[in-house]
Amino acid sequence: MSAPERADGSRGSSVPRDAGSVRTRRRNGGPPRRRTPRRTATRTGQYAALLGYLAFLAFPFLWLLSTAFKPPRELGSPHPTWIPEAPTLENFRQAFAQQPLSAAAGNSLLAAAVSALLAILLATPMAYVLARVRNRLSRAATGWVVISQAFPLVLVIIPLFLILKGLHLVDSRIGLIMVYVVWSLPFALWMLTGYVRAVPRELEEAAAMDGAGRLRTLVSVTAPLLAPGIVATALFAFITAWNEFFFALVLLKSPEKQTLPVVLTHFLGAEGVADLGPLAAAALLATLPSLLLFAVIQRRITGGMLAGAVKS
Repeated sequence: MSAPERADGSRGSSVPRDAGSVRTRRRNGGPPRRRTPRRTATRTGQYAALLGYLAFLAFPFLWLLSTAFKPPRELGSPHPTWIPEAPTLENFRQAFAQQPLSAAAGNSLLAAAVSALLAILLATPMAYVLARVRNRLSRAATGWVVISQAFPLVLVIIPLFLILKGLHLVDSRIGLIMVYVVWSLPFALWMLTGYVRAVPRELEEAAAMDGAGRLRTLVSVTAPLLAPGIVATALFAFITAWNEFFFALVLLKSPEKQTLPVVLTHFLGAEGVADLGPLAAAALLATLPSLLLFAVIQRRITGGMLAGAVKS
């Protein structure tokens, strides 16, 4: 059937005007959604709340960055400014001259890296068992993991100190690393259990049909798919140990073994008056490793864990 002829002799298209909308409805499985004023207001409110939250998180860091480069005259000014009028590096020089920041940073790095590695090595097989074995014991273990996160540090520090004293591990880097591993293990176990449950069982069943055992399946099949989750969990464990203050304050007494958060308190005077410039400079240096580490591996954290692993 030919298209209708127009007055100028040309033939019009036989496709209806709303053919595009028809195709859209067919592709989406229904009529296209219209943005109502209520939906638009809701979306605008969500973006506004997100921007407000980001500003709330960024304000302390930006103020710390500004304070670290201000000279003493601007630090004592009754009208503080965001951008230093005369930026200086003197605060950083004084910070390193007053306190052993390099040695403290090395202690924090050692404790955080080793504890995060040990926590991952212990939590990965344990998370696999909790995720794949469903019985009363596994449910009770999962519940205990969640409940243990609610214990305040004050309740455990005294018995923990007595245990480490009996093992002669007080004022010891090894003792502090053991505490960090035990403290971060429940959270690492809880995170990795969720990642393991997201791995399809069909992949493990296929490996079992090929003759692979449980351990071989975990190492060769499940662990590579858990790489984003393992990296994310290790990052959280590292940051937790890097920023931890209370355990290090109680368990470490020798100045050469103290971690960076404990050394930062030495910038406070006897009457609680802070040497603000060097303190801000040292705190900025203590914050940068966590930010840099997250910036380097954030793509792997946010990447799809099982993209392309299973084809339908």
